[in-house]
Amino acid sequence: MKVVFDTNVFISAFIVPGSKGEDALLLAHRHKVDLYSSVPILTETARILRTKFDQSEKDITAALKMIGRAATIVRPSRKVTVVEDLPDNRILECAVTAQADLIVTGDHHLLGLREFEGVSIVRLADFLRMIPLE
Repeated sequence: MKVVFDTNVFISAFIVPGSKGEDALLLAHRHKVDLYSSVPILTETARILRTKFDQSEKDITAALKMIGRAATIVRPSRKVTVVEDLPDNRILECAVTAQADLIVTGDHHLLGLREFEGVSIVRLADFLRMIPLE
């Protein structure tokens, strides 16, 4: 199953030990799902870790490397402007480029879409019920 995690899933994984976000990232590390991301998603993740959570550059670099080891990084081939929040559009672009099955998010703008060009959009808790950790 091809998945794209929204930035909020990555933030949860790195800020809250034992979180659902961390569980989701572990699924990707264990190759239970095929995770896809993009440079704009990584850039937004770094920005939020830096500005909202005051993480050190060393920790941010380590987080980005961890994502890079778990994910295939794609270069979106087109721009979309479907939702008002610009970073959310970057998630949609990545998912379409990766031909993903799912976008996993906690963002109400994205969840309100339910699907985009054949890609289902689900909450993190629902995703974790679909894929067993073990």
